[in-house]
Amino acid sequence: MKFAEFAELCSHLASVSSRKQKIAIIADALKKADGEVDILARFLTGTIFSPLSPLTLNVGPSMIYSVLRSLRAARQQLLMGGDELSLQDVYRLFESIAKAGGEGSRRKKENLLAALFSRLSDDERQLLVRLIFGELRIGVNEGTVIDAIAEAWGCDEAEVRKAYMFLSDVGEVAAVAFKEGRRGIQSVTLQLFRPVRPMLAEMAYDLRSVLKQHGGVTALEYKYDGIRVQIHAKDDKIRVFSRRLSDITGQVPDVVSAVRRHVKAESFVLDGEAVGYVEGKPASFQDIAKRVQRQRDLDKFLRKVPLKLFLFDILYLDGEVLVDFPYEERWKKLSSIASQEILVKRIVTGSLEEAEKFYRAAVEEGHEGVMAKRLDSNYEPGTRGKKWFKVKSTDTI
Repeated sequence: MKFAEFAELCSHLASVSSRKQKIAIIADALKKADGEVDILARFLTGTIFSPLSPLTLNVGPSMIYSVLRSLRAARQQLLMGGDELSLQDVYRLFESIAKAGGEGSRRKKENLLAALFSRLSDDERQLLVRLIFGELRIGVNEGTVIDAIAEAWGCDEAEVRKAYMFLSDVGEVAAVAFKEGRRGIQSVTLQLFRPVRPMLAEMAYDLRSVLKQHGGVTALEYKYDGIRVQIHAKDDKIRVFSRRLSDITGQVPDVVSAVRRHVKAESFVLDGEAVGYVEGKPASFQDIAKRVQRQRDLDKFLRKVPLKLFLFDILYLDGEVLVDFPYEERWKKLSSIASQEILVKRIVTGSLEEAEKFYRAAVEEGHEGVMAKRLDSNYEPGTRGKKWFKVKSTDTI
């Protein structure tokens, strides 16, 4: 697809208010995209690179405006136009911009941007700027594209959404559907060392309503103010991923060490929280984030803000995917391979009095509050719902 055609597609989508029509338009475009279907799917959501890619443009408004000003000053006119520039061409230039580093990197990025902008019309330039900043403003999000993938290849919407849960990349979901159709979508599952988006919780404002929502009995866990970690392991290989799916293994050696000492299984994917401690008390999230983001003097920060791992879920164990297992069964499996020392503090109760006592204990120990989890809930990567609730110390119980 030529970038000029992509610009026309975006203009068409922006003019359509019906979600159903948008889905039909996108489905038709995806079916014709061939080798660029992954790029098209991402671009339509205002995303350039896969969420699993380490690449980032690191291009700010000042750089963009500087390049555009210089082009206007030079009276750079559209010569061949976007008709000759494909989505693949644009994507490759984005890759080059992201990889430009070292001395003179700003100048390199500006030159690449100038080369790109000079081949576009004014309208296409405006669209490209919106794409760079992730704001296409065409009324399309990942859910729209997922439904369009389902329509394009005759898949069940739930199947495509589940594939997206495991792949975490709408572009790759589109590529699988394009190459393998519905059978390919149905075959997508959790893979070791490929992180999935974590399951999220809704906010609750009192424990009484939580118990009612969960059928009278719920599992309560301490809600720690740390960083969410997803741990993948097979034999001696361990990788730790952040909530945003970044590989942070090198920044959290204390987490890796805890897993080696306290988890006994051949292969697994675990969900948990890494909590920082300063002088025996829970550190603030900001202090923990600074420590994890630290690239230099890491040893110093390891001593200053050591991390303690608390596990609360398991998604995969020794070749078996567990996301469709009930929470209670997953907890039993987690407890069977991990020592008590690194498991979250937890109770199962149907008593409001006991629940409130547990909540107060969590807050008194310096934690955020509690999580409440329905005993029969499956694990839904990237979703937020009533199967999990969080009641934090700023709330009223």
